[in-house]
Amino acid sequence: MALLDILEFPDPRLRKVAKPVTEVTDSTRQLIDDMFETMYAAPGIGLAATQVNVHERILVIDVSENGDDPQVFINPEIEVLDPNLGEYDEGCLSVPGFYETVQRPQRIRVTSMGRDGETTTRELDGLLAICLQHEIDHLDGKLFIDYISPLKRQRIRKKLEKAQRQRA
Repeated sequence: MALLDILEFPDPRLRKVAKPVTEVTDSTRQLIDDMFETMYAAPGIGLAATQVNVHERILVIDVSENGDDPQVFINPEIEVLDPNLGEYDEGCLSVPGFYETVQRPQRIRVTSMGRDGETTTRELDGLLAICLQHEIDHLDGKLFIDYISPLKRQRIRKKLEKAQRQRA
């Protein structure tokens, strides 16, 4: 397994729309393992392939307290089950150090493939549902900061660009 580099906003590669996975192969499973290692090391609770510059519809999540419930979603498709929105303070490994309140549906149904290539459908709610929607946004070239005001987004951009220059 290997730690992968996580792209940071405003990197334009984060805006690229991921392509569906046509077949789950050994290299797909290796990417999934590397994504989990990267996510846990960051530390985070979700990671989309787009964030590690792989533009395939793959994401990994573990919202458990102990980091012992790794979940894989390949080509996830969601259906909103409850139109009522919940507010959550979201953060992102690609927008480090910033948290903003985002409204999202609280109950969804997801159909996706797992690491074995088998398709399943599940109903999700709470943090797992929110995290899944956040990660799917990445696959669609969106970030959680797209849900906030342009002024706030610009401030975050300037702060992250400054931090990136200082690290370089």
